[in-house]
Order: sequence, then C-alpha cells, then structure tokens
Amino acid sequence: MAAIRKVKRSFDFNPEIIFFPPNPHLAPPKAPSPLPSPPPMALDTKPILDLDPWLEPYVASIASRYDVYEGWKKRIQHTEGGYDKFSKGFLKYGFNVAEDGTVIYREWAPFAVRAALIGEFNGWDLDKHEMSRDVYGVWSITIPPTSPGVCAIPHDSKLKISMRTPDGERIDRIPAWITRVTQNLAVSPVYDAHFWNPPASERYTFKHPHPPKPDRVRIYEAHVGISSSEPRVGTYKEFTRDTLPRIKKLGYNTIQLMAILEHAYYASFGYQVTSFFAVSSRYGTPEELKELIDTAHSMGITVLLDIVHSHACKNVLDGLNRFDGTDHQYFHGGPKGEHALWDSRLFNYGNHEVLRFLLSNLRYFMDEFQFDGFRFDGVTSMMYIHHGIGTGFSGGYHEYFGPGVDIDAVVYLMLANDLLHELYPNVITIAEDVSGMPLLCFPAKLGGVGFDYRLSMAIPDMWIKLLKEKQDEDWDIGNIVFTLTNRRHGERSIAYAESHDQALVGDKTLAFWLMDKEMYTNMSDLTPMTPVIERGLGLHKIIRLLVHTLGGEGYLNFEGNEFGHPEWLDFPREGNGNSFHYARRQWNVLDDPLLRYKYLNEFDAAMNLTEEKYGWLGAPQAYVSLKHEVDKIIVFERAGLLFIFNFHPNKSFADYRVGVEEAGEYHVVLSSDEKRFGGFDRIDTTVKYLTTPMEWNGRKNWLQVYIPTRTCLILGKN
Repeated sequence: MAAIRKVKRSFDFNPEIIFFPPNPHLAPPKAPSPLPSPPPMALDTKPILDLDPWLEPYVASIASRYDVYEGWKKRIQHTEGGYDKFSKGFLKYGFNVAEDGTVIYREWAPFAVRAALIGEFNGWDLDKHEMSRDVYGVWSITIPPTSPGVCAIPHDSKLKISMRTPDGERIDRIPAWITRVTQNLAVSPVYDAHFWNPPASERYTFKHPHPPKPDRVRIYEAHVGISSSEPRVGTYKEFTRDTLPRIKKLGYNTIQLMAILEHAYYASFGYQVTSFFAVSSRYGTPEELKELIDTAHSMGITVLLDIVHSHACKNVLDGLNRFDGTDHQYFHGGPKGEHALWDSRLFNYGNHEVLRFLLSNLRYFMDEFQFDGFRFDGVTSMMYIHHGIGTGFSGGYHEYFGPGVDIDAVVYLMLANDLLHELYPNVITIAEDVSGMPLLCFPAKLGGVGFDYRLSMAIPDMWIKLLKEKQDEDWDIGNIVFTLTNRRHGERSIAYAESHDQALVGDKTLAFWLMDKEMYTNMSDLTPMTPVIERGLGLHKIIRLLVHTLGGEGYLNFEGNEFGHPEWLDFPREGNGNSFHYARRQWNVLDDPLLRYKYLNEFDAAMNLTEEKYGWLGAPQAYVSLKHEVDKIIVFERAGLLFIFNFHPNKSFADYRVGVEEAGEYHVVLSSDEKRFGGFDRIDTTVKYLTTPMEWNGRKNWLQVYIPTRTCLILGKN
C-alpha cells in the first residue's frame, strides 16, 4: 500500500503508520428505505383529562406527540424485532467476544470511506485489520483467536478505530461503544481506549438480588470521587467500604450515583460525557463498581445512575463529536447541535441509530451493572428547542405544547421510559425538569412522558434566595408553603432543600449560608453556643424536616449536607493550583465527638427513620391548617401525624393552639429541640396532648403545645 504521508508521533501511535489511499469508488451509500410501519394507535385521552381537565385545549398536541411515539415504537417492532432486541445494541456494536475467543467489532460511521482497527495488538498497523462496510454505514471486522479461547487482542490493551473521510482526511477515534477508557494527565488529557475482557477469575459475579422497589424513595446523592476525606480522588472500593455503611445508618433507601459515565474534565461534575458505555476509570475498574452496587443491594439499598443524555462533550479525539468526520452523525448539524451555555453537543433524537445508541446505553447499565434506575439530567434542556436559555416558565399550558417544544426529544424520553418500565417493572426514573411540563410523570403508553418522579427544583432555589436576600423576620411563610406544595396532582415529586450545584465554589450550602465563618471557630462543644450557631443548627434542622414532610413524595440529600458539611466543593483546576483540598468530604469533622456536626447528622437519621415508620412520603399531600405570617408558624397534617414548625427568630409560644382533624390523645414522635440533636430539651417529650372537640383553623379539634423558637414538633396519635 502506497504511503500518502507520515504522521507525527503521538503518545500511542507508531511513527511509521501511514494513511489509507483514498477510494473514489466508495462513497457513503444511502440506507435503504425502511419497511412500512403499521399505522399508530389512536390515543385515548380520557385518562389524561381525568387527571387534568385543563389539558382539554391541548389534546390535539398531546395526541400528535403520541402518534410520533407510537410510530417509532411500531417501527422498532417492525424493523428491529421490538424493544428487547433494539436496546441490546451493545451486543452488536462495539467489541464482542465469542466463547472461542473470536472478537467481533462493529462501528456505525456512515461518512467514512475506509476504516481499520489499530492498537497495541497489531503494532498500530493500518494494513493488518481493515474493516468492511455494509449499506447502512456500519463497519465490521472479525478477528479469529490466536488459539482456542485466546483472544488476539489482549485484555486491557489500547486500541482505536482509524478512518478515512471522502476528502482523504485520516481521523482516529476512540470506539463509540467502548467500555473502558483511561486518562494519563502526565502524558495527555486525551483518553486511551482499552479492550476490556478480563478473565473469568477477575470478573465480578453478582451475589445479591435487587432489593424490593421502594414505594417511598429517600435518596442519598453521592459522587464517588469526592467521598474520601483525603485530598485525592476517592475509589469505588473505598466508597463500598466506608460510605455505604454511613448511608445505610442514616436511613436512606436509595443512592443516586453521579459522575459515573466517563468524562474528560473532572470539574464538570460528570456532565461532559465523552464515553457513554465506559464507567469512570478515575475511581477504579468496572468490576469494582459492580461490587459497590451489589454491596448496596445486600444492604437493601436501591442504586440509581445519573444518566446524561441531554448533551455530550465537544471533544473530538476522545468523544462522539465529529466521530465520522461530520458534525451531524450523532448530533444535529450546525447551530441546532450546539448548546450555547454548556458548550456541548446536542443529540439528534429523531435518528434511528442515535435512538439505538441511547436506548442501548440505558439497557447496558441495567444489565451489565445491575442499576435499578436513572435520574435523567437536563430534561428541561432536552424538551424545548430554546433549551430553557433566556426563557422563564409561567405555568401557562401554551408553553408546554407550542412550537418551542422539541417533539423528537420528548418522544425519545417517552420511548426510554416505556422501554425501561416494560423490560424492568421495578425500575425508577426521575426527571430533572424545572419547567413543570404536564404529564411528565404519567405513563407513556397513556400519552405521558413516563417518568416516576420529577425533581422539585424550585424548592432549593427558594431557600437560597431567602437566606441571601431576606432577614428571618421577613420570610414569607405563605410563599414557603406554596413553593413546597405547588406540584402537579397525580404526578410524584422529589423534594430537596439544597442541590449539589449550591455546594460548588461561588455558592454556599445551607449550613454555610447560615453559619459562615463561625463554622471554623464555634462548632465545638467546648466553645460557646453563639447566636449564629444556635440559629444555624435550628434552621438547618427545621428547613430540612419541612422539605422532607411537606415538599413531595420523595426526598433527596446531597452527600455531606446531612451534617452541614463545612466549606464548599471545588474540583482541581488551574485557578486553585489543581488542589484537591476542597474536592472531598470531611468525614473527620463528623466523626469527632467534640464537634456539633454530629447533631445535624443524628437529626437527619431520625428524620429518615421516622419516615420509614410512618410513611408520610407515600401519603396524600398534606392538609395545611395554619400559615401564620406574624407568628411564623406552619401547621399541617399528613400520614396521621401533626406537624408544627416555628420559624420565628426570637419568639417561643406556650399553650399555642393548633387544629387537628382526629380527636384523641397525642404524643411526641420527634422534636428538633432534643439535646441529641443540638437542642435545649425545652420540649418535654413525655407529655401527652389531649384534643378539645372544637373547630379550629378548619379542623374539628384543637390541642395546645409549647413550641420554642426555631424548632419543630411532630405529634402522633396514641
């Protein structure tokens, strides 16, 4: 083969590698026209209007969207054999090894005119393993074993696909379906692809079944890399050994793991994904992640994956961007395929092969790693052509069914949810959406988008705004209650008091907003309980309990916030000297018995264990009987319990009369003022409360309580 030109040596290439000569006779052929699909089924709109009669003017738009979804579903059934086969793309594409050691590699790259598999196994020689192409633009090669059962490609060896474009350009890429990539920053920030095929003795075997699906999710959101107290990247092994027991003890029944899909920039929090089928090698091996998940299952903990299908990293050499030399293979071409704020690429959800890739990505993590479900990132950005940039949502229904909606993206989410719930009945899916899209958590087969839960993103924003802009005495109690209860009927929400973004440098956690610099000087029991610390501990507890009990049908906490983690989160970067000092969780302050962080941690566990016993997250939405703007008192009932919150900055109330529907004798279930929670034991937890049969605040009975400043009280009926 005649050389066209030599290439410069790079960190993983032989300097004598040469380009393919161009082949003018091989132009990218058009794929055959798809077989005709059966007509879509008509949508029965009665369940939708029973849920929300205000949707009646938009039935035509909902039905039109449903027709597109049904059309895709029928097409997948007709051309691919249904969801099950279509979503197993990882068994067709990427690297698959037969029992005899034969390696089969396939890659979709329709614009390429030549392709070869190169790597350490063949000395990076372009001539040794040329690939063949079918009419759909899928390149493939079969590599026989060196001996029975022995792959010609060694386990964990480096490789790439090298392609030629019609204009003669050579492009080398990491395989799109690769399951193992590593980064050596001492050499280059560009990832290396590895052939991951460990021997049977090194493969992890799952030992425990999935735990029962929780009907009331209490989620602990965690990042493996920051889970060490030491200034370095934490590992899967350490998380399994050290962090899982903490989560179990706190009473959380679900873990949401973020930053698992491989991402080139550590400080992106995992949201600039480069390799969608590879778990991050920063923390260890795929087998070690499997052990983490299996161990969580043995503890009865459900494990969710934070999946990023809303966008992809713009990296070319080690990402999907311009994979076959075009800007429109996996993504929309031109400006439509660019996210201006995130500096990333946007998927073309209307493309058959893109759907295969993304749906198979979900299936891969369910099957290979035994995840129990997903939190879908950036759903708002996906569902709207404007991606939420410079656009507010008033709640007007025209915003959800007008020309600003990206139908292809919404239909992808419908297909993803429908597939997951059909193949895995116990799966849990959560949408990160700020827009309030109706039917987001309504089954796809009935015309909804199909999620189980949506995140109540307005709640943490409200608390931070209050702490930044208002004095305690100026807090609008009515607006607090409205924000916590303003959710769509019949669609479940997950409430949280603060988000992981607020922990990042440039913002502050609730604890840091409340106590700021005094966290450095007055969090020891050996120091005075200053007014700032007293306020901080008190509000931290009652804010979180109010969100837990009033805000939704699920609850979420970000790692470390349960004990008021000091300082902020800042990943290594040039601006901080690539320091890991703030890219960690300081468990040491929690484990020190002299420090007051233990009180907040103990209260967090008490909240979860009380919910486990009484089940308020699974109960109907609360009845709020009092929102007193002067007294700063909130009273409501849920799950047979009576909740009383005093947000007043300096007033305690004796014999405070509160309404309650059920007559009888009540006792203290939980008080935030107990000494074990850093309180003052002003509330006698042995007192019995008797009701008086007289209407009060719209309830049939009343009782009287002592409720000190910045405390909360839960009463239960004997």
